[in-house]
Amino acid sequence: MSTLFDVPGPVARRRMLWVNIAATVVVLGIGVWLLMQLGAKGQLDADLWTPFLTASPWVNYLLPGLLDTLTAAGISIVTSAVFGFVFGLGRLSGSRTLRVLSGAVVEFFRAVPVLLMMIFFYLGLGQMRIMEPSDVPLVAVVLGLTFYNGSVFAELVRSGVHSLPRGQREAALAVGLRDGQSLRLVEVPQALIAMLPAITSQLVVILKDTALGVIITYPDLLDAARRFGSGNGNILQSLVVAALMFIVLNYGITKLADLMAGRLGRRTAGRTRAEAPSLVVAVGKD
Repeated sequence: MSTLFDVPGPVARRRMLWVNIAATVVVLGIGVWLLMQLGAKGQLDADLWTPFLTASPWVNYLLPGLLDTLTAAGISIVTSAVFGFVFGLGRLSGSRTLRVLSGAVVEFFRAVPVLLMMIFFYLGLGQMRIMEPSDVPLVAVVLGLTFYNGSVFAELVRSGVHSLPRGQREAALAVGLRDGQSLRLVEVPQALIAMLPAITSQLVVILKDTALGVIITYPDLLDAARRFGSGNGNILQSLVVAALMFIVLNYGITKLADLMAGRLGRRTAGRTRAEAPSLVVAVGKD
């Protein structure tokens, strides 16, 4: 299995250990200092936190906001997967024209910031008046997330197929399959299995980026926490609770990716990796 850097020796490992310890001490020190400052400003007073022990903020704000966040994320995951699969196959097509067009689309949407796309679709759809104004924020958020993350998924499909051993295609051609059949029936399924942990980790990005929808008035979890905090004078505490909810959700997705990576590692010649697209090393069997 190929590696991205040399395996550190004993001296390097000891140095890394001490650096990690020092960094941990610094982070803990900063955390204690921040807590002291918040306490001095009265931000740790119990009356600012106790509202979250009642049902009202959860029923009227946080849980509806969470539902809106999961709705946007769920739709975006499905549409991003479809977009990525279609354009990933396009980048692997035997037609040069289709490869160039698919590559241009993927590279363009990977380069444009997600927030910029959300704002563009929000303003554009609002001017076109082709849907109810209340639906425009959700559609704009989904389109922005779809085009960006779908482009990442397409690159994962392409890189996953290219990282497979050449023997996979040669074996498929040897049994009489054409290039397109080999791609659809043999190579892409194996590439998706090998890249599944990395694809799963991208779901964390989709979930977090739904919070950008607050800029275009989408009523997600972040917006719900902001509205509750503004009305009750505990905006900092509301945002902290919302952040903790995001952390729990993202931690669950990350653990799912680790579980899938472990299971898939036992089915392949090496361990699959739940990493960013540029760092993934996919391994398969001949």
